[in-house]
Parts: sequence; C-alpha cells; structure tokens
Amino acid sequence: MPELTELVEHAVRSGAEELFGRQRADGAFGDDPPSSVLGTAGAITALHFADPGGSAQLIADGSRWLRWVQQPDGGWGGVLGAASEPIATSVATAALQIVDAEAGAEAVARGRARLEELGGLTAITDPAVLLLCKTFYVLAGFLQPSDLRRLPLEIVLFDRVRRQNVSFRTAPFAALALAQSVTDPARGLRGLTSRLARGKALKLLREVYEHEGRTGDFSEDPWPAALVCLSLARAGLAPDMVAASAGYLRRSVRPDGSWDAVSNLDLTRSGFAATGLIAAGYAADPRLERTRQLFHRCQQQQEFTVLACPPGGWSFSGPRGWPVTLESAEIVAALATMPDPAADPVLRTGLDWLRGRQDSRGSWSLWVRDTKLANDGPCPSITSQGITALLDAGLPADSPEVSKAADWLLTQQRPDGTFDNLWYRDYTTGTAAVLAALARAGRGDDPVTVRAKQWLLDTQRPDGSWGDGAESESSVEETAWALHALLEAGLDAGSEPVSRAVNWLVGAQLPSGGWQPSRICAYIRHNMYYPNGAITRGLALRALGLYLSTAAGSATHGHAPAVASPAISEESGR
Repeated sequence: MPELTELVEHAVRSGAEELFGRQRADGAFGDDPPSSVLGTAGAITALHFADPGGSAQLIADGSRWLRWVQQPDGGWGGVLGAASEPIATSVATAALQIVDAEAGAEAVARGRARLEELGGLTAITDPAVLLLCKTFYVLAGFLQPSDLRRLPLEIVLFDRVRRQNVSFRTAPFAALALAQSVTDPARGLRGLTSRLARGKALKLLREVYEHEGRTGDFSEDPWPAALVCLSLARAGLAPDMVAASAGYLRRSVRPDGSWDAVSNLDLTRSGFAATGLIAAGYAADPRLERTRQLFHRCQQQQEFTVLACPPGGWSFSGPRGWPVTLESAEIVAALATMPDPAADPVLRTGLDWLRGRQDSRGSWSLWVRDTKLANDGPCPSITSQGITALLDAGLPADSPEVSKAADWLLTQQRPDGTFDNLWYRDYTTGTAAVLAALARAGRGDDPVTVRAKQWLLDTQRPDGSWGDGAESESSVEETAWALHALLEAGLDAGSEPVSRAVNWLVGAQLPSGGWQPSRICAYIRHNMYYPNGAITRGLALRALGLYLSTAAGSATHGHAPAVASPAISEESGR
C-alpha cells in the first residue's frame, strides 16, 4: 500500500494544480464544453424568425456548422462527438430546412432518412420533447399544424398546478403555448380560456425576464432561450424580450458558429471543484478563498416567484439565475468544509434554504418542492446530496431532516439494488451517491444499503473501473463515484476492489494532471448527455482524497471536521 499511496499523493497534487490552473481570477472554475447541436439548431432558427437581417451571417455560419458536423450516417448527436439520436437529428434537420432549404437540401434529405432509421419522431418518448421536435417539423413544413397536440395554456392560470406539472419548463412552455394560441387559435370555450390565459403567460415570461436582469437568456441556455425567442417572434408579442433574447444568442455564439448546450455553468463547475479540492486536502488553500467569495456573491438575494423559490440558494450560473437544489447542496457542502464555517453567514442562510426546500416526503427535487414532473424530482441522487450537505454543516444523523431523507431513500431502491439519478447517467452514479449518503447517515447496515454496496462490487470491471453497470465504456466519473461510496461504506483502503479502482483512476490521469471527461451529465434524460470536465476532476480528487485519509486512518474519512451547531441559523428555530 505505501507504494500505491505515494502514487496517489502525486496524482492528487498534480490533479489539484491542473484544476487550480482552470480557476479564473473571480474564483470560478472553467472548462472546455463541447458545442451543442441542439443549441445551435435552436439558435439559428430563433434568429431566423427574430432577426433575419441583422443576424444573417450568424445564421449562415450556424447552418454551415450543422452540415459540417453531420454524422456519416446522416444524423446528429446532442453535442459534438455524441452518436446520432432522434431529438438532435429531427431538430437539426428541420432547422436547416427552415433557414436555408437550398443550401441544406442534401443534409436535410440525409437527416430525414436517418431519423426514420432511428424510429422516426415516435422514438422520442418524452411527450414534452416530442412536442418541441414536432413544432420544428411544422415550421419546416414537414408536418401540418393540426399534427401538433394543443398545449393547455390555461394551466398558467393556476400557479400551484403549473409549478408542479410544468416546473422548470415554464418559460418555453408559456412561449410555445402563446405562439400556438395566436397562430392557430382554438375555438369555442377552449378559445375563450386560452385568450384569458395569454396575459398570465406573458406575465410569467416577464417575471423570468426581470429576475434575470432583462438579459433575455432564459436560464443562460441557448436552447430554451431560442424557444422563447422564436415563439414570441412568431406570435408578434413582447418585442423587447425578443430583442433581448436575440441579443443574448448573438453574444453567446462560439467562434466556429456553434452554440453551447448551456452557456454558463460557473457555479456547477465551481461547486464540484471545491468539494473535490477540499476532500483532497486543499480546504485552507488561499486560492479557494476566491471561490468562497464567488459563492457569497452569487447567493440568490431575490425570490424566484415563477417557481415560488425563496432567496438563499444558488443557481448553476450567477446571482440572478434559477435557484436549484443540486448546485445549492454542493455549495453548502463546500462552504461547510472550508475553514471557520461557523462564522460564515452565507452558509447559515444557504443551509436554512436547503432545509426549507426538502419535499414533504423527505426527498429533494431539483427546482420545485413536491413536484409531479418526473424530470424535476424527487431524485435519489439529489436527496443524497442534501443529506451530505446537512451532515457536513453539522446536523446529526438523527436530525429530523436527515432521518426523513434517509427513510425516503430506503424506499427507492430498484429490484436489482440500484438507484436512479435524474441528472447523470444511470445507474452507477445514483447507486454510489445513495450508498455514500446512507452510510454517512448511519444506515450502513440496512439491507437496502448492503444490496447497493454489493451491486457496485458486482459491477466493477476486471480492470478496476466502472461504467453505467451495463455496456457503456468505463468512465472516470463513475469509477470515482463508486470508489468514494465504497470507502464511505466501510471498505478497507487495502481491499482488492479499492486497490484496483485506485490504480485505474491513477492510470487514467492525463499527463496534464487532469482526467478525460465523459458524457454522463444529463441534458435530456435518456437522450442527450454532455461532459463537464470540472465535475470529472472534482470527483476524481474527492475519491482519491478519501482513499488517502482512509489509508492513513483518519477519523474524518476525507471530510473536514463537522461544523458544530453554530453553522445552523438559530433564527430558524430548528
């Protein structure tokens, strides 16, 4: 073990310095995200409707890029480098037909043929995403408006129902439904209620617009921003929001004419980078103080009324984004394990926010409490993040919040011993996250936890790595997640599964000190995944850091000492 420990110590040092090399002066950690086919197709279509003259060159460049990255089989993947799939193929095909049918004729023909080989539009199983793809096909003239299911715009009249059933899709839903109600108005009673709902739908879009500082970026993501932009432009509504969204799309284009899947994931990257560096022994490094100040500056100070979300959390981007549990829990955990957390008022308010966002069932969802939208939550992995953050911040394992969350997790295991993860590739990631959380919450001996641990052991590959538990290629992220969970669950640092996993992670390190990211982050679950290099590096450092502390016999198991109760706001009364 001493020889392996020395190799890991070197890997951690070089990995940490490589990651710090990606830190900007403002404390945020950067990455090299891939271009998005979906974002590019959406952006050029939106600009075609909103600003065809002023954005003519951008539209032409984006169209050229789409033709250039078309796969030999005629299809497209969601991001550059991904295999062909129905969603990206249908939207890219339609976009080329819409913006320049003559120049894109051959690519369109090949795209339509490939889509049929993939099963056609009916191969898209998510009803909301299917509707978006059909909308692009209608705009391209491949379908008739009557082929589209009419969106129930009236749902915006009932805030609670809309939040629970539409959730984070509110902005594109409201915009698309508005466009449909104007360009293809319903008749009779449905037409009357639809007209009554138009004002409320515009009000919701304007609430988002104002909350974000009138940037028009609609969550700093070219795809939903494009959907809102083209819908309002087609309907002839809210020209100021159309102009702002078109401006955002023009500003966020990449030099090669493409767009990202999400333009700004500063807080996502920085949260995972910080927790990884802290676990690897860098909690007191002065460079992380810049990241702590970033977290302080970016804590949400305003209520996000559209999703009834109070101030105190964090978005994935900046101080005026959409507050989400995933990033907020990671940032709370980071702040709680930095030096002198009991004196950090931002940690206290963030912890109160996280506790207040727990579902009544004990879980955590991504955006909306007690949501009924499957893609929002409740999520076993995010719930595990919530448990970890609360424990790091000083709550005991038998506290009501931790106990209730752990109880819920124990009901969510699949028959084979695995757990879902809504925002990363199943099933290794979800199973590992839950195993680590349950072990830390004092539930390590529960049969559910034991089955999860055994599943991870059974799915480890001969070389020591993990993939998704099925046939995917091994990944740094899944191997690090699994290794970290098994160590949390009490596996000895000198055990054979741990040694093989550690050796694989060390061997996978690049000469630069970093690790190669894989497409495991979900953009559209089961359909579109993208890589995030800061998450990759953070997870690898977290796992290797825990290995070193476990091998050294540390009682803290790679975590900074738990914060005593002063980290919990006394004003909360809990």
